[in-house]
Amino acid sequence: MIEQSTLTFLNNLKANNNREWFADHKAQYEQAKANVEELVAGLINLIAEWNPAVAHVQPKDCMFRIYRDVRFSPNKAPYKTNMGAYITPGGKKSLACGYYIHIEPNDQHFFGGGAYMPPAPQLKMIRQEIDYHTSDFLAIIENPLFLQRFGKLAEEYKLKTAPKGYAKDHPHLPLLVYTGYVVTHSYTNAQVCNPQFLQNLNADSQALQPMNEFLNRAMGLSND
Repeated sequence: MIEQSTLTFLNNLKANNNREWFADHKAQYEQAKANVEELVAGLINLIAEWNPAVAHVQPKDCMFRIYRDVRFSPNKAPYKTNMGAYITPGGKKSLACGYYIHIEPNDQHFFGGGAYMPPAPQLKMIRQEIDYHTSDFLAIIENPLFLQRFGKLAEEYKLKTAPKGYAKDHPHLPLLVYTGYVVTHSYTNAQVCNPQFLQNLNADSQALQPMNEFLNRAMGLSND
């Protein structure tokens, strides 16, 4: 579970997002980072029980840096005010669909997965797979357990018209206009600080796995 001290650090960082403050509170950062790494390690171990492909993955291969790349951003704040990790057999930079954990105070935490902003060639492959195997994809995203954990696909990743190569009256167009096939499950501060949080993340991961497998297969990526 996430310690209250981790949320306190991230809240304080949001209010003092500068290098001087961060340097003075480096010990609190290391403690918060270790807390999230422990959570990630625990989830890797649970997932490995039913998906051995992640058994070799280390938390350091999954954790995102807290340092922001400000070179091309108008926002010059040097640090992220959240902590995140992406669990896949190939590590966080892999194109493969995996399991994302996002820790951000004020009830902004979430678990997510699927294909987030896939490159154009992979997106084309996903659309083709959904077009050819629509009933299989619908069986996954309309499964009661899937709907209970995630609801619908994230609506913010959609085109306003038919993608290139598909007619506007295509019978499956509502499934093909997505530019990313992503689902999330939100969590409150109280929920992430509850000892049950790790088991809830494992349940999310299991419910997500069929969609990840479908999307990985569509992109020609191994699920092993």
